[in-house]
Amino acid sequence: MTDDTPTRAAASPDRAAIIAALNQVRDPKSGQGLVAAGLVHGLAIGPGRAGFMLEVPPADVRLYAQIRDAAEAALRTVPGVEKAQVVLTAEEGGAAPYAPAPGTVRVRKGARLSADAQSQAIPKAPEGALKPPHVKQVLAVSSAKGGVGKSTVAVNLAVALARLGLRIGLLDADVYGPSAPKMLGIDDGPQTNADKKLVPLEAWGIKAISIGFLVDEGAPMIWRGPMASSALNQLLNDVAWGNEAEPLDVLVVDMPPGTGDIQLSLVQRVALAGAVLVSTPQEVALIDVRRGAAMFEKTATPILGVVENMSYFPDPTTGAPIPIFGHGGAKATAEKMGVPFLGEVPIDIALREACDDGRPIVAAKPDSPSAKAFMHIAEQVAERLAGADASKPAPTIVFED
Repeated sequence: MTDDTPTRAAASPDRAAIIAALNQVRDPKSGQGLVAAGLVHGLAIGPGRAGFMLEVPPADVRLYAQIRDAAEAALRTVPGVEKAQVVLTAEEGGAAPYAPAPGTVRVRKGARLSADAQSQAIPKAPEGALKPPHVKQVLAVSSAKGGVGKSTVAVNLAVALARLGLRIGLLDADVYGPSAPKMLGIDDGPQTNADKKLVPLEAWGIKAISIGFLVDEGAPMIWRGPMASSALNQLLNDVAWGNEAEPLDVLVVDMPPGTGDIQLSLVQRVALAGAVLVSTPQEVALIDVRRGAAMFEKTATPILGVVENMSYFPDPTTGAPIPIFGHGGAKATAEKMGVPFLGEVPIDIALREACDDGRPIVAAKPDSPSAKAFMHIAEQVAERLAGADASKPAPTIVFED
């Protein structure tokens, strides 16, 4: 791997030609072309590439697997398309209420749990729990509050861990607002290997995958929770993260903000080695950090520590810290929660510029205060991951309104 951003191609294929080619592939149910049948979603066209989401009912996944292959072949016939990628997704629409499995207790919000019920609330591995192949440990970078710089921390933490000598992958799980393509300077799309798995793109010493690699920049992802969770599962498990000889040491997952469907899907389906929580100093952000911490605690996910982003602004003349958003709130909160405080990242114009330019500051300006802060955080995270139990099963979670 190198620190060079991927080479960009010159021109994009013609959109009308792509749509015409896809309409030559017939939907086996309606007999219409794929576009006319409404099966093509998130069509992304870039230099030398094209791809889209093929959305079908769960019961028809096997039927449409061949249609996916035909669609990729059709895309490759369009002049200018060198790489074609079709992601087959399935959404369960309007599912009827299900009966709980034997031994499962369904709990309504606000209900008081008996001692017997609480004693049964020990996390256990669900049957068929999905785990990324060839990945040793999965690390979640999370914030229940949006706008605190979680993606900035996730990207630079991943690059910093790689600079410590680890094999690192980055999964941008924020399907509604993917940031990794911009922050890593990647505008290409992934290819598939012989096993029909996505091959992650490589830049700055890490492997990365994002829904943003598969859709046009700025295209809205108008998905309900089940669809978003399905997409996350595919990005986790249908990606060639590594192999038997060289598995990933750590897969860093940039979580979407909040504590909704995607977050619960991840903690239920994947045995997380730990979570890093990101906050800014002010109380309005710390409230949500505590909420996010509670989610991980209830799902038996170790919290490796808290990062205070935008901690202070260094005075341009004296270098003295100016607490624009307050200071020390995240550290105090970490102490109250009994979890480690990993460090402070300052408000840094160079950091902002590096993110906008697609050059993680850890690699672009390793001697800057922000880069040194991220390296310090990465060293602590690596140390804690070394002592984490990578075999811990994923918990079973059943919530009911």
